[in-house]
Amino acid sequence: MESQGKIAVVLCAVLEDEFGALAGECERLGPIVKMEQGLHNEPDRLRRELQAAIDRVEAEHPDVGAIVLGYGLCSRGTEGVRTSRALLVVPRAHDCITLLLGDRRRYADYVARHPGTYWYSPGWNRHHVPPGPERHRLLREEYVHKYGEDNADYLMEMEQGWFQTYDRATYVHQGPGFTEQDVEYTRRCAEWLGWQCDVQVGDPRLIRMLLRGEWSEEEFLVLQPGQALRMTADDRVIEASDEDRG
Repeated sequence: MESQGKIAVVLCAVLEDEFGALAGECERLGPIVKMEQGLHNEPDRLRRELQAAIDRVEAEHPDVGAIVLGYGLCSRGTEGVRTSRALLVVPRAHDCITLLLGDRRRYADYVARHPGTYWYSPGWNRHHVPPGPERHRLLREEYVHKYGEDNADYLMEMEQGWFQTYDRATYVHQGPGFTEQDVEYTRRCAEWLGWQCDVQVGDPRLIRMLLRGEWSEEEFLVLQPGQALRMTADDRVIEASDEDRG
């Protein structure tokens, strides 16, 4: 499906390197709006801020005919967002790892074989402190400052508890932003946590298709003005919804 006018991009900061490397391939590129990393931890906030960004793009850039999202479902934080006049294009993805790997089936297959995987990437490593010794040190310092030594020790035990559901640190990259130091950092985190470590070379295929306007129904959901997305229970991941904002 094609659109007239420019293509605007609203993306999570985690993916700025990967989108930036391919931006020159989009002949109709409009504004690129980078959103704060970590909003998926507060889905309602992600929804509000993403909707506000979409509204601003439409208001300030009347030549934009489509807005593509550098997001997946993202803890259902993108459910309910919509445009008023432009197309809205969303990858059929649960989160940004699908965009980094370039194929949601590759992602599903990897997680099926390695269900305890925690993902690292150039953007993730830069924009937040992933599990590892540095996170442990910074968080304990914060807890000591707020709650005192004894309470900090208890809170750190609780914090470490969720790590037990993971056993693998996998660093995924497409080239942009990649450094050997970043891989070594991921390895050190894995060693400290007692996890295995893996490196996966991603594929820019989905990001390239997004920017070029190659929005196949198999890979993307193209929403008409006024339509929102909602989660499905099948491998389509998302579908269109005409329900009111509420």
